[in-house]
Amino acid sequence: MNKKEAKQLGWGWELLWIALLLGFPSKGFCQSPKRSDPSGSSMVKVDGGLYLPMFAGKVRKRERVNTFWIDQTAVTHQQFLAFVRANPRWRRSRISRLFAGPSYLQHWKNDLSLGPKANQLQNSPVTYVSWFPARYYCKWKGKRLPRTHEWEYMAMASQTRKQGQKEPGYLQRILAWYSKPTSHILPPVKSTYRNVWGIYDTHGLIWEWTLDFNNITLTGDARSDKALSRKLFCGAGSQGASNVNDYASFMRFAFRSSLQFHFTVANLGFRCASSSLPTNHGKKEPLGKKE
Repeated sequence: MNKKEAKQLGWGWELLWIALLLGFPSKGFCQSPKRSDPSGSSMVKVDGGLYLPMFAGKVRKRERVNTFWIDQTAVTHQQFLAFVRANPRWRRSRISRLFAGPSYLQHWKNDLSLGPKANQLQNSPVTYVSWFPARYYCKWKGKRLPRTHEWEYMAMASQTRKQGQKEPGYLQRILAWYSKPTSHILPPVKSTYRNVWGIYDTHGLIWEWTLDFNNITLTGDARSDKALSRKLFCGAGSQGASNVNDYASFMRFAFRSSLQFHFTVANLGFRCASSSLPTNHGKKEPLGKKE
């Protein structure tokens, strides 16, 4: 090694020690890795961990959430338009009423046009979409809808903490959004905050479908069923809650339990998840194919 190379190596070590003393930039070290899946969407890795469900019962048993990947943003009108172009059976004029209500994609001009307000709509989250096309969109991308416990685990994070409930004002900000009326054209994705995982708009933009949205109160066929736990309904629902002050979670679970698979709502959209980064996308799925 000559003197010039030795001097350069010395400078390299000095810069490294300066960086260690001053601290590396937090960006990229505190947040989960972000990668682009083959479909072109950015997905964020959410490291698994223990999660206390909203209705944990007296035992307050924590559930383990396995590591998963989830889209950084909700699916937009532009992305969903590409889906219906490739999959004609999910177009507004062709979809069966078994799979979507009459308001399905009602703010589009027609099957393949967002209309005169396309510039405003294309990057805003798609809504008026029922569970069925949302699920098949995710399958088309080689993904799936997030499970409820995955969504809640991911969405409880604030901008600075993985457990945002411990941050002053966090729950109040969510409730303030719940109290606001829905605008006819929603703001674009990434218009609210990004949580500590690096995921945008978990609260403050839209409600989101989950794969098993209706399972929380599914213990019988009717309220008269002997197997049904009445503690899940009305005021009794708070008895088994893990945090009786988390009114925002109560509202989410109440909203989910009121939904049916074919419902289309003005502020209800979705994002996709995966147990690992998908390797196949854009694949047409038969309508009745079993999983």
